[in-house]
Amino acid sequence: MARAYEAVYVFDSALEDAAITDKLTRFHDLVGATGNVTVDQWGRRQLAYKIGTKETGYYVVARFDAEAGALPEYERAIKLDEGVIRHLITLHEHELGAPPMTPEELAAANKRREEEEDEEE
Repeated sequence: MARAYEAVYVFDSALEDAAITDKLTRFHDLVGATGNVTVDQWGRRQLAYKIGTKETGYYVVARFDAEAGALPEYERAIKLDEGVIRHLITLHEHELGAPPMTPEELAAANKRREEEEDEEE
C-alpha cells in the first residue's frame, strides 16, 4: 500500500538547476513514486549554519506516494549522492497545523475550554 511522503532536500548551491532537476527525477523514479509528485523549489538560500565548507544550499520540498519497501534503496542513493548536503524524509499525514477535528471532537474541546474558563473565575 502506497503512503504519502514528504522529502526535503538541500543540494549543493554550486549545482545547476538542470542537474538538480535530473537528480530529483532519478530519486523519484528510484522510489517508484506513484501518482502525482509535487515539487516545490525554494531556490538558493543561506544555511542556518555551515555544513562542511558550504554556506548556501538549494532547497527543494517534494511530496509523493510510494511503497515503504522502496525507501531503503532510495535513501541509500541520496546518501551516496555528493550533490545532496542534507535530506529529510517524513510521512505526510496532513497539512501544517493541527490535525483536522471531527465535529464531535471540536464540540468536546469547546466544552472543556468553557469549563476551564468557568473554574478560573
